[in-house]
Amino acid sequence: MIRENIIAIEEKIQSTCNLSCRKREDVKLIAVSKTKPIEMLQQAYDCGCRDFGENKVQELVDKYDKMPKDIRWHMIGHLQRNKVKYIVDKVYLIHSVDSLRLAEEISKEAAKKNVTVSILIEINVAEETSKFGTTAKEAVSLVEEIAKLPNITVKGLMTIAPYVENPEENRLYFTMLRQIAVDIIHKNIDNVCMKELSMGMTGDYETAITEGATYIRIGTGIFGDRIHAAVK
Repeated sequence: MIRENIIAIEEKIQSTCNLSCRKREDVKLIAVSKTKPIEMLQQAYDCGCRDFGENKVQELVDKYDKMPKDIRWHMIGHLQRNKVKYIVDKVYLIHSVDSLRLAEEISKEAAKKNVTVSILIEINVAEETSKFGTTAKEAVSLVEEIAKLPNITVKGLMTIAPYVENPEENRLYFTMLRQIAVDIIHKNIDNVCMKELSMGMTGDYETAITEGATYIRIGTGIFGDRIHAAVK
């Protein structure tokens, strides 16, 4: 099932890139493996997946130790400051930085381990009360403050769009995120690039690609419905 799912998703990514006049290599697929057992991750790995996304620090750390070391781990869930120290030297990219205090903690722990951490700024463009993320209005000033911190590099932006039946309803939010990135680029802030836009999930990733997504985060589309049992 996983192999067939990945093949189908890859075909859709390629066709959407073709329609949008984008290069396939400019869109990276993250297999969102939260709550999934190692066996399922290994199947996705064997199909060529090298980017995996986790929501919880403990689960990421456990899988990091058990899976091949060429995997690029992405922290996509809300990150508590007291958990930062466990992952700064393990993650390829933290997608969910939404405050200066969190960024300061990442900077501090990264300095202790002599690493530089790549991050994305999470923006709640839809202003959903149930979601984390800074506001669109505060995004530029937050980036300017975070850019001053050592051992951190701001690589772009991330958003989690609302759950909708019709993915076209989320086009507005993807367009907004891209425009915020453009506004930040025009500021020419040191230590900041807007190379990455992490947006689009199983239900709306094709729309996100047409609006400039460079990372799409797909869990259910690859692994099936979420498993809530503890990871062994």
